[in-house]
Amino acid sequence: MSRFVRSERRKLADLFSTVGPDAPTMCTGWVARDLAAHLVIRERRPDASLGMFIPPLRSHARNMLRSFASRPYPDLVELVRNPPLWSPVSNPLVEGMTNGLEFFVHHEDVRRAQAGWQPRDLPKEDQAALWKSASLIARLRLRKFPAALLVQAPGFGEVTTGAGGEPLRLVGAPGELAYFLSGRQRATRVQIDGPPELADRLRTSPLKI
Repeated sequence: MSRFVRSERRKLADLFSTVGPDAPTMCTGWVARDLAAHLVIRERRPDASLGMFIPPLRSHARNMLRSFASRPYPDLVELVRNPPLWSPVSNPLVEGMTNGLEFFVHHEDVRRAQAGWQPRDLPKEDQAALWKSASLIARLRLRKFPAALLVQAPGFGEVTTGAGGEPLRLVGAPGELAYFLSGRQRATRVQIDGPPELADRLRTSPLKI
């Protein structure tokens, strides 16, 4: 996974440079500059990152995001490209566990907000790593969904989840499933088989990483 993380980081930094600071992203309210600032804060300012989880720190997190986003854009992109070795989420001991899905999802957040995007043909080992993450997220995020839900990545595996009820099947490539389960359902290419009302509910449920 560490090789995959480094590859996704490099490709995302290259894409940030290509699209420019004001390019749209799939993160509501954020352009490329804001998303880059978020990634830098996550790795370099743990105090601000806690604002995502601790309400009293949210104002501090917003101020920090504005501060980093106002930096010269090329400098911001270089901070994304070159993480500090001391970072609690990006040091070599943990980056495979903490950054694989993070950088894949945010890379896709920029890619899929641009016209003419297509799903990537990822190497099998990268798809296997993404399926490992997606299968875990499926169990956690969909455990209370009101259906007997089968999540399948052909060639990689399947998991059952949900609270029970009518059968519903979610099928896709590992990367598509990982992106779907991150809460970006409308921007994925997956197949959902089952009652239309349940399928629609799955496509609009507020799934978050």
